[in-house]
Amino acid sequence: MSEIELEPGADPERAERARKLFSGPIAFLKSAPALEHLPVPSVPEIAFAGRSNVGKSSLLNALTNRNGLARTSVTPGRTQELNYFDVGDPLMFRLVDMPGYGFAKAPKDVVRKWRFLINDYLRGRQVLKRTLVLIDSRHGIKDVDRDVLEMLDTAAVSYRLVLTKADKVKASALAEVHAATEAEARKHPAAHPEVIATSSEKGMGIAELRTAVLEAVEV
Repeated sequence: MSEIELEPGADPERAERARKLFSGPIAFLKSAPALEHLPVPSVPEIAFAGRSNVGKSSLLNALTNRNGLARTSVTPGRTQELNYFDVGDPLMFRLVDMPGYGFAKAPKDVVRKWRFLINDYLRGRQVLKRTLVLIDSRHGIKDVDRDVLEMLDTAAVSYRLVLTKADKVKASALAEVHAATEAEARKHPAAHPEVIATSSEKGMGIAELRTAVLEAVEV
């Protein structure tokens, strides 16, 4: 058994269950272009949000240890629907890949449609246990991210900030952006105080993120 990466105070038993869970059955369920297409809210959901091209699909693939579960694209703004993935057999919870936000080159009517879909889903989905808001380690939190964080605060939706592409910056720069991101998180009432730094390519923080997902489902 490979060594499991744990954050301070993490539950080793939960970490091992998370490892096994994400090594088991995970399957694409459906894409929902509008709220009426959402699956029946019968199990907990964990949503992934972030700016376009933040590395959301790559992180989902790394998290589930599958190369092609979530489609990746070099074209920002490619994901235009809520993509659902079933985890566990029997079904335990669902991952939700949300449309990227903040891509200025997309047509305005498309941007507006995405924004309404994201807002309506986050505000009205009672089985949503936590939203993971992805932040590019190379750029840190932008104003468009803060807009989403404030919306989540207002809607009282629990969320956690996750740094992506941590292998793309020097260790000193990563430490700075990590500290700045945690300082930002402490300003927001609905935010988890601890930030997870990840790298889809290097596997950094993936075990910790799996454990955090399972923790959010079970709380």
